[in-house]
Amino acid sequence: MKKTIALAALALTVSFGSISCEKKVTDAELQTQATTVVTSNPNASVEVKDGTAHLSGTFEDQASKDNMIASLKAIPGVKDVMDMSTVAPVVVETVDAVDPMVKQKVDDALKDFPSVKAEVVNGELTLTGNVSPVQARKIKESVDGMKVGKVNYNYTVK
Repeated sequence: MKKTIALAALALTVSFGSISCEKKVTDAELQTQATTVVTSNPNASVEVKDGTAHLSGTFEDQASKDNMIASLKAIPGVKDVMDMSTVAPVVVETVDAVDPMVKQKVDDALKDFPSVKAEVVNGELTLTGNVSPVQARKIKESVDGMKVGKVNYNYTVK
């Protein structure tokens, strides 16, 4: 019986000793591993403090951001990930609502009026420049006759 208790005490001591001998991962080691993971996104950075990874920067989309957070959480020793990063706003390309052929026709009609320019502003045809009252009437008649849609006559009549 004494042998059994002694053997049990020895086993218990050895098990506690092996648990306490586990190597604790330092923040510096975690920082190195986390930085390696984050290098896949040049617009992101990470800092590890007290076992917590602090992620910052910008990601192209939410899926990329979520994947990075999951990769950081998978590092052994990282307790948590504090997400301070953002997702880049979606850039919407604006397309001119004015057909290039229509603009060319308007440009041809304005050849006799060199002080007037036709531009596409916010998807609408806009005429700018300085004209006389007679020229303004001729321009308006020409452009309206082409039925090009909405036209902003922003020229100055002198």
